[in-house]
Amino acid sequence: MGTVGTVLIRRETPADAGAVHAVTAAAFARSGSPDVPETRLLTELRASEDWIPALSFVALVENVVVGHVVCSRGRVESDPVLALGPLSVRPGRQRRGVGLALVHTVLGAADALGEPLVVLLGAPGYYARFGFRPAEEFGIVPRTAEWRAHFQVRTLSAYVPEIRGTFAYPEPFDRV
Repeated sequence: MGTVGTVLIRRETPADAGAVHAVTAAAFARSGSPDVPETRLLTELRASEDWIPALSFVALVENVVVGHVVCSRGRVESDPVLALGPLSVRPGRQRRGVGLALVHTVLGAADALGEPLVVLLGAPGYYARFGFRPAEEFGIVPRTAEWRAHFQVRTLSAYVPEIRGTFAYPEPFDRV
């Protein structure tokens, strides 16, 4: 499908919350259902102590928010790590490099902040391009065994192999 043109990635500001909500709702809309759990998740994450403003980014095309990504505070046992998600791109802008730019940006920012690793639950074929690998290779497992095939880790510069064990998402993930 090609690229989408000039994409600007910047940190999310409080004024972006409505646009991020709309993009997330559109990206995760399910046929026949007005409920979009990912929008509730973002609202709850923003209100939690696990929200990391420095790791919430929007993608803009012609000054319009077309994508969003966030990392929040998760844990592997007692070690603080990052949980990536949700990653949202407006449907008309998907498969054009917006998600790619957002993930590269959030991973670079996380690395610059000295974070050890990023965990996510997602499509291995998509996230492998960013260096994500099966979490079990690093001795990290999800609380829910059924997630294992899609449960992945991307190590960063501050990674140490002693970070091992069961991963816990921030509490809002448990409610949504």
